[in-house]
Amino acid sequence: MSIFNGLENIVKENVPLKDLTWYALGGQAEYLVRPQTIEQLQEVVRRCGQEQMPMRVLGFGSNLLVSDEGVKGVVLKLDAEPFTHAAFEQTSLKAAAGASLNKLVLDAVRKGLCGLEALTGIPGSIGGAIRMNAGGNFGDIGSCTQSVTVMDINGEIFEKCKPELVFDYRWVNITAPIILEATLELTPSDSDQMLKTVKEVWIYKKNTQPLNTRNAGCIFKNPRGMSAGALIDRAGLKGAQVGGAAVSEKHANFITTESGCTSADVKQLIDLIREKVKEKFDVELELEIEIW
Repeated sequence: MSIFNGLENIVKENVPLKDLTWYALGGQAEYLVRPQTIEQLQEVVRRCGQEQMPMRVLGFGSNLLVSDEGVKGVVLKLDAEPFTHAAFEQTSLKAAAGASLNKLVLDAVRKGLCGLEALTGIPGSIGGAIRMNAGGNFGDIGSCTQSVTVMDINGEIFEKCKPELVFDYRWVNITAPIILEATLELTPSDSDQMLKTVKEVWIYKKNTQPLNTRNAGCIFKNPRGMSAGALIDRAGLKGAQVGGAAVSEKHANFITTESGCTSADVKQLIDLIREKVKEKFDVELELEIEIW
């Protein structure tokens, strides 16, 4: 562990990642690093760069499939206080990357601040939500994000602001490997009305998504002008199964898992879905979840 001399207290070797993801699948991280300060994170990032060691950031693991073989290199888990704090100041919300999106949606509503209700029920971190411009039928996080603080591969910290900061469907023009913090601009509104909206969004999701199962959210992005779930459904794949992985009967763009399932089962089912949809509709489905 010579690469981490002096940092042994924040580094663990060969750590199972399944306990840190919603799918609860996959192998070990060669190194799991939990920095306690920004300075420690900078040092880890610099050393990884110097040694050309692969480095990934693990948020809440809600949109991730880890391979059975595990992950080489460093997995960063930013769950110490400097990476999880959040504060409201008038209509602005400044939130660190490791803060809970779900909690902040409700905090904003209670404070009478509008803009995040569309993200109700999305179980990720702020950093993960920014990275993929999380959202759904009701809106996305990019619409209220004004600036994002990031760290590059040299450990340098800088801020990217609109209009230089650009969001699109499940995409943002951030190439830096680490998101540290985001500033969101919200709008004063009626708390009771917003709570009503939150309940409506939640009921809609409860009725249309397999929320009480082990899953990682939508597997595929919606092709332009189309619904991935509808394409999978029309290809006759609802209920299709490979090992312990199955296409949800409730929403065809979700893959649920049961006891005994492996990451390989999920990957094979993903390949089967892509193949059948391509064959039937000549549409290439693009992954929304991340696979390590």
